[in-house]
Amino acid sequence: MKFEKWQALGNDYLILERKNLPWELTEARIEWLCDPHFGVGADGILLLAPSDDPKFVADLRIFNPDGSEAELSGNGAREAILYLRRNGWTDAEEFAISTVAGPIRPTITGELTCSVDMGKASTTSKDFPSGGPDGRGTVTSAGREWEFQHVSIGNPQCAIVVDAEELEDLDLPEIGPEIEASELFPNRTNVSFLAIDGSTVRARIFERGVGETLSSGTGASGAAVTAFLRGAPSPLTVELDGGQLTVEVGEDLAVRLDGWAEPVYAGEASDELLAALGEQD
Repeated sequence: MKFEKWQALGNDYLILERKNLPWELTEARIEWLCDPHFGVGADGILLLAPSDDPKFVADLRIFNPDGSEAELSGNGAREAILYLRRNGWTDAEEFAISTVAGPIRPTITGELTCSVDMGKASTTSKDFPSGGPDGRGTVTSAGREWEFQHVSIGNPQCAIVVDAEELEDLDLPEIGPEIEASELFPNRTNVSFLAIDGSTVRARIFERGVGETLSSGTGASGAAVTAFLRGAPSPLTVELDGGQLTVEVGEDLAVRLDGWAEPVYAGEASDELLAALGEQD
């Protein structure tokens, strides 16, 4: 079973092609593959397959390291997009791929860079059913109430604006899990804490099914939309622990995400690893 490992701002994924899998990709097998001690080690898996719809170059499914399926990942999407281009799935500069969250449309801007039309963000969604039109609310964690902005950008984002000084001192492993699993969010939620300075946003991300992470493309998008709704000008530079992304937000909350991704290595699973995975349900 061949695979490639890619990373974007420290957010790393294993890329698998469905035709190369000797078995179904179950939750247990995803957890094993993503484990750095027993498997390859990654923040998740990107599973690619040819699409039955000629409008799309490929179908992309995204899995978290706990085995759950994510609707979308901005970093993972860029990795998949550039993998597809480098491995000959398409030679087009602009194309579309299908995801659980709907189609995304990238434009190749360089050997390791692309710009991705992420679709329109929304402040209302099924992932925050009790929310009003503005998507604002409060959630309790670590004995404190936090004011948040709900943003749906293919997946749910809970964005919390704080002071720049406070941001760096927050204990996300303590605060994040209670917000992620709050009853306000029936499908759980991603959480971002951010500070706004003009058109620059500094954000830290607690990702659903992952924990605190160096970066998140959809997390950066949710943070940028939150800043834009509070008067920040677009485009915005989002500074994450793993680096910077540029996010353009339109008046209709259409989001375009610009950034890079690069391959780390290509590999082939050993017979022993395949045998161990084959024994998993």
